[in-house]
Amino acid sequence: MARPTDSPELEIVFLASDISRMFRKRFDNAARSFGVTGSQWRVLGMLNARPGESQAVLAAELEVEAITAGRMIDRLEKAGLVERRADPADRRTWRLHLTAAGGRLLEQLRGTVSDVTGGVLAGFGPIEQDQLRTLLARLRQNLDGER
Repeated sequence: MARPTDSPELEIVFLASDISRMFRKRFDNAARSFGVTGSQWRVLGMLNARPGESQAVLAAELEVEAITAGRMIDRLEKAGLVERRADPADRRTWRLHLTAAGGRLLEQLRGTVSDVTGGVLAGFGPIEQDQLRTLLARLRQNLDGER
């Protein structure tokens, strides 16, 4: 929901925040039909892109406490979607990997992306979608550079 403001810059912040929240809600609803949460979907995607990541790094990326990430991994492990492997260089660290079942579920979840984004991007032509991706990538780059 857009908020009235006399500042165009502040309006961008409000819109971006609202859009992010609304996307998370849509993807969370889509993920539930597969028996996982949106955050768990994100973990599966992260582990697919970076097998062997540590729980601490995942927690930082998800912006959650380590205990929260641990519980999420516990549930994914219990469901047979993720496995913990000992780190040969550090006995205190566990390396996380998708299982074959986790990979299959991730592929199914990816199939819902078109369903979720189809309505959201309705009315945006290919050129507008490319422009939107470019502008959002620039925003992310600017924000990432401020760390």
